Amino acid sequence: MRIGVLTAGGDCPGLNAVIRSVVHRALTGHGDEVIGFEDGFKGLLEGRFRKLDLDAVSGILARGGTILGSSRLERNRLREACEKSKDLSKDYGIDVLIPIGGEGTLTAARMLADAGMPVVGVPKTIDNDISSTDRTFGFDTAVGVATEAIDRLKTTAESHQRVMVVEVMGRHAGWIALESGMAGGAHGICLPERPFDVDDLVTMVEERFSRGKKFAVVCVAEGAHPAEETMDYKKGAIDQFGHERFSGIGNHLAIELEKRLGKEARPVILGHVQRGGTPTAYDRVLATRFGWHAVEAAHRGDFGRMTALRGTDITMVPLAEAVTELKTVPDWRMDEAESVF
Repeated sequence: MRIGVLTAGGDCPGLNAVIRSVVHRALTGHGDEVIGFEDGFKGLLEGRFRKLDLDAVSGILARGGTILGSSRLERNRLREACEKSKDLSKDYGIDVLIPIGGEGTLTAARMLADAGMPVVGVPKTIDNDISSTDRTFGFDTAVGVATEAIDRLKTTAESHQRVMVVEVMGRHAGWIALESGMAGGAHGICLPERPFDVDDLVTMVEERFSRGKKFAVVCVAEGAHPAEETMDYKKGAIDQFGHERFSGIGNHLAIELEKRLGKEARPVILGHVQRGGTPTAYDRVLATRFGWHAVEAAHRGDFGRMTALRGTDITMVPLAEAVTELKTVPDWRMDEAESVF
């Protein structure tokens, strides 16, 4: 069997672990050949690929990013790929394509599968927002980075009697903000799933200061937004890939808190630091398991599906199920978090 593999969308700790696992299982377990397309679906369309052997993936388990490169594909080029799907499979001589990516990538994978290309997907996203899997690799690393940042910011906030507003990633799902905020002991957490009232945050800070606690840390997801008429805030425009451009809730919230409290408030935008660097042990293991099971699924002819974690088991679920809806933070998880701050 000849297997094609690509990584698309935003980069994520653990991508290289999947690539390595696919190559090891395919070559040593089945005697397959593996090729890697460069820069995601662009490489698939433009014929840019290279052979992946054991030497090519040596030493990449602990590396962040992706050795194949990644990119996002405009909608018209995605349609072009679907129209050419059968020809692309024939031209490259691949028996299956294993795309590794998030909701957008898996949507593209489903479209390719519907157009006749043999596809086995592998989910990845630091946002942990793919509904058909309990966990995605990269999330654990991102939460760890954000938690460490909150831990560090607490000491400087206390030294200068400041309010620190820590903005983490999470466009439509607030899992990173929820878990890093809880793990880091943030005093307020703002999620996309539940509009926040700035007055509640002001009250929280004032109560802390009245008890002699002269600092506060608020963890806010980039997609969080205030309740209507509680604070001036405008939504961003839509980019060429159909994604909303957020206008910086961390900065806006820090300015608003400083104005209402009369105390110094500083925004800290973690941004892409959450995506980079060495993946945690958990993410390396999960990514490796996903890669192993993707190859096994390919040999069973289990196409049009993706790997998923259910409990502690890896199973296969339809791609259509994976992209039907995002996995957002449920009310009961938010209620749990509110009980400790």
